Amino acid sequence: MDCAARGSGTTPCSGPPTRRCGLCGVASYCSVSHQIQHWNDHKDECGRLEQQMQRSHLLHDFPFSFSVETTFQVCANQVTRCSFLMEMGLHQKGMWKSECSCVTPVASSDDSWANNDWNLPSALCPCADPINPISMCLSSWKDYYLWRCLPLHSPVALLLHWPLTIYQGIQLASLRRSISEIGNKLHIHYLGPDKELLQLAVFGELHALFPNLQVHIELVGPAVPQFREGERIKLYSYARCVDMGCACKSSSEKNGGVSNGGNSAVTLQLWKGFYHDRYRDIVKDSVPHLIVASNAGIAAYSSWLPTIELIKEIEVPAIFSDYCEEAANLAARCISTVTGHPLGIPIQLNPFRQPMAVEDSALHIPCYSNCFLFGI
Repeated sequence: MDCAARGSGTTPCSGPPTRRCGLCGVASYCSVSHQIQHWNDHKDECGRLEQQMQRSHLLHDFPFSFSVETTFQVCANQVTRCSFLMEMGLHQKGMWKSECSCVTPVASSDDSWANNDWNLPSALCPCADPINPISMCLSSWKDYYLWRCLPLHSPVALLLHWPLTIYQGIQLASLRRSISEIGNKLHIHYLGPDKELLQLAVFGELHALFPNLQVHIELVGPAVPQFREGERIKLYSYARCVDMGCACKSSSEKNGGVSNGGNSAVTLQLWKGFYHDRYRDIVKDSVPHLIVASNAGIAAYSSWLPTIELIKEIEVPAIFSDYCEEAANLAARCISTVTGHPLGIPIQLNPFRQPMAVEDSALHIPCYSNCFLFGI
C-alpha cells in the first residue's frame, strides 16, 4: 500500500504509510507533512470514504460457516487465501489454482482453460442438474445454496460468483421481462476477462440458471492469449465432482463437458483486444442483449473511454462491477462525463460477490471481487 500523497509533491516519501487519516481511516501517509500536503486533494473524498467505512460491515455479511475466516481474518492478515484453500484441500488444484495468492494466474498455457473439475465430492458442488428447476428470483447466496441443495460449508461460491454476477446483472437490466422476446438464445458480451479464463467451466452453471435458453458469451479483452483468439468453447454440462460413480461422469462429453465443437446450451468465444476495437467483428455473428464487465476499474484505465462511447452509441444495457464502493463512485463519474447522463442502474452491493476478501488491497476499505454493481 502506497502513501496517498506519493507523487503529488516535491518531497519523496519518508517511509511506509503507517499514518492513517483520523477522519475516514482509509487514506494512509508516510508522514505528517505528506498528510497535510495532501489534504486539499483528500478533503473532497474524505467524508464519502468515512461513510463507506461505516457501512463496510455489510460487505462481510455472508451465510457461510467459513465467513469469518475469509472476511475479517483475511482483512486482518490472520488468514491468507492459500491457507484457507489448504484447509479445504484445494490449494493449487484445478480451477482453484488461480485463487491462490502464491500463484500468478497465467492464462497463456495451452491447457490452462481445461481445468474443469471442482475437486470436491458431489455433496459439496453443483455437478448435475438441480433437483428442482429454478422457479424464483434468487436474491442471495443463501437462496442459491438452498436451491442447489448445498451445505453452507461448501466453498463453491468462491468460483460461482462469475456466473451468478451475470445472473444478477440480467435481473438488474430487467432482461427477464423481455427474454420471451429474445427467443431461445441470449447473447452476452463479457468485457475484460482475466482470472475467469482459468475457470471457464464454472459458466456451465448457466445451464441451471437459464434452463430454457441457449447462452452465448463473447469474452473480449487484452488478457486473452493470442493463441486463443477466436477459440470457441462448448460447455455441455457442469464442472465435475471427484466421485467416480457420480452421474456427472457419464453425462459429460469430451474432456468433462468441455469441447471445441458440437451443440451446447452454453457457448463461449474468445476475442483478444479492446471491445471498441473488436466490436464490429463480433457483432457480425453476435449482437448483444447485455454487456457485462466484471471488476472493470473504469476510472483506472483510459482505454475504457472509447468503450463507454461505443456502449452509449449502440444503446445496449451494460452492467459493471468493481471491488469497492469508491471505485464504483469514480467509475460512475467517468461514465456520466462520457454519456452526459447519470447511471441508469445505481451503485449497489452485489449479493453474489465473491465471499473472500481481496488481500493487500490498495485501500483500507474491504474489497471483494464483483463487490458492487452499477450500469448504463
